[in-house]
Amino acid sequence: MTRLPILMYHNVSKEEKNSKGLTISAVKLESQFRYLTENKYTSYHLSELETKSQLPKKSIVITFDDVTENQLIYAVPLLKKYDLKATFFVPFAYVDKTDMWNEGSEKIMSYEQLRNLPEIIELGLHSFAHKKYDSLSESEINNDFEKCFKCIEEHNLKVYSAVAYPYGNFPKKEPEKSKFKTNLMQNDIKMGLRIGNKINKFPFKNPFEIMRIDVKGEDSLLKFKLKLRFGKLKLF
Repeated sequence: MTRLPILMYHNVSKEEKNSKGLTISAVKLESQFRYLTENKYTSYHLSELETKSQLPKKSIVITFDDVTENQLIYAVPLLKKYDLKATFFVPFAYVDKTDMWNEGSEKIMSYEQLRNLPEIIELGLHSFAHKKYDSLSESEINNDFEKCFKCIEEHNLKVYSAVAYPYGNFPKKEPEKSKFKTNLMQNDIKMGLRIGNKINKFPFKNPFEIMRIDVKGEDSLLKFKLKLRFGKLKLF
């Protein structure tokens, strides 16, 4: 089995002073992407993993949540520059609006912008309303997916059937956990991504609890390298 780190990013800022929490500066992001390229990591779209039984030793999946315009401005050019693939997760209720589940200060890409992203970007689901799945009933979850699929069809988007759980949240206790898994399969979801901050083993043992490493804006390049190797580090 191959070790497969999956990186999770959110906002990207031009200003170094804003590099903290869910926002990373473009300078830091570039240093991380440069490191991946110089150290010969191979990046994959999630959809590509469906057809693979094994991966090269240095494999990586890069993900961005929320499809904010700052990702289009700063992250996409860097992905192109370093020839890296990434999956961007879309919260469909907020397309062409703002991140109203937060402070509403970040602009979300429009459907036209999403359709015109380069091929190195793959789109995935980030729910419709960006609500915690463990707070929703089975019918509410189904309704949320139905709204996502309707948006995808109406706006002619190509979206892979992977969902990044908003806030990394999903039902963790039985019987709700099993019901949620059944719900995902009934909606033809292939993969579900939580946080977890651990390195995955590929092929995935549980495709509905794929773990991601939360890259923080304040992380140094050294800490980024250590996260790539070990996942979450208690000493930091």
